[in-house]
Amino acid sequence: MVSNGLIISGLAIILFLAIRGSVKHFLGQGSCCGGGSSTVREPDKKLKGPVIKTRVFKIDGMHCENCTNRVKRAINRIDGVSARLNLRKKEAVVQFEADLEDTVITSEIERLGYQVLQVISK
Repeated sequence: MVSNGLIISGLAIILFLAIRGSVKHFLGQGSCCGGGSSTVREPDKKLKGPVIKTRVFKIDGMHCENCTNRVKRAINRIDGVSARLNLRKKEAVVQFEADLEDTVITSEIERLGYQVLQVISK
């Protein structure tokens, strides 16, 4: 038999986690940015040199156009790479003109609170 104190403690923990997640979401700090109703797409970045490799990063946690814009901006800030995001496929197609490790891109995506599930050579 479960005591009332244990049930109340469990409910308090669940309530705390729910409130914490909601606050992060509304402040734009959760894995879904909650960035408002803007559907303006982030512009594509043009590379200056030849593409030496292309990778597809499968990403978990992108739920809206604002999520894809956040990821695209973060990747495109890195010199020598350009990203195209697809929300439906939950992926970033990244072209490299510089010899960078895939972990540089993965770290940037995961720093935003998303999870890279797989990296595929294209």
